[in-house]
Amino acid sequence: MRIVVDAMGGDFAPKAPVHGAILYDRETHGRDQVILIGDQAIIEKELESHILAPKNIKVVHASEVIDMHEQPATAVRQKKDSSMVKGLRLVRDGEAEAFVSAGSTGAQMAASLLILGRVKGVQRPALGAFLPWEGGVILLIDVGANADCKPINLLQFGLMGGIFMEFTCDLPAARIGLLNIGEEKSKGSELALASYELMAKHLPNFVGNVEGRDILNGKAEVVVTDGFTGNVILKFAESLVGVFGRNLKRMIKKNLLSMAGGILVRPAFRAMKRRFDYEEYGGVPLLGIDGISIICHGSSSSKALKNAMYVARVMWEKQVNKRIQEELTSRGLTWSEKQLLQA
Repeated sequence: MRIVVDAMGGDFAPKAPVHGAILYDRETHGRDQVILIGDQAIIEKELESHILAPKNIKVVHASEVIDMHEQPATAVRQKKDSSMVKGLRLVRDGEAEAFVSAGSTGAQMAASLLILGRVKGVQRPALGAFLPWEGGVILLIDVGANADCKPINLLQFGLMGGIFMEFTCDLPAARIGLLNIGEEKSKGSELALASYELMAKHLPNFVGNVEGRDILNGKAEVVVTDGFTGNVILKFAESLVGVFGRNLKRMIKKNLLSMAGGILVRPAFRAMKRRFDYEEYGGVPLLGIDGISIICHGSSSSKALKNAMYVARVMWEKQVNKRIQEELTSRGLTWSEKQLLQA
């Protein structure tokens, strides 16, 4: 397998992407080729700073970079030789099987849609995010790709999310829930009411509405919502770990007794922090894109980017995109929203 890594993307580029590629190369013993794309001179200088020579890493030059502050669609059209555009073209042209980046999420979504296109039958691609619970992780989808959605979009998000969880987390019967303000199917907005009917009819593992308080209780392994709501929840969840950690440290330092207790609970606290750390999960694919495009957090470390490469391999190995298309076709979910409502 060949994985393209955007060496210019992210807050800690090129150090984090290059080091992440080296970590992946070492752990897999050069099984897959990692293609670092970006400014060749900068990448090669970063590679030279590592003592052990990589087994299977290649450098491809790209003269431009899409910055975080740029308007995504405009940047993708204008910067044809950017690391992101050129990297995704390698996937489109069959010179690689996956693309991984911690660069501009908006630009990666726009470029993936423009260059790779959609899986046949998918109306809108969706972006998911992992959130932990006692029994493992849940997938919240969508978390930013689609601020405004229609019922058919949420239905397809649920289907794609279920397939992704089946093959990446070994959950062949992942439960799918719809985020809502109450458990009753009669509650919620017009979007929620219509989406509930579609999902109940077409998704065998649909468990009904999931309230905000139930997201981390494991009621469903896939929680479906629109991108606006999902993004707000994700950003709020990310902030909780930092707030909890800072307050706990402040309380522990109040007196000697609590400091002694803090030392005892430190291993447990560190383990809990790892559960909520996005680095452990690496990145997530833009589901519904006809190719593998893995989106990583902008502040991803080398560890996070390394783990994102493992996600890319699972996507390729398990042929997740092919399975999404097959499921959409076999269940008749490539129809228009009007046809689905009348079925």
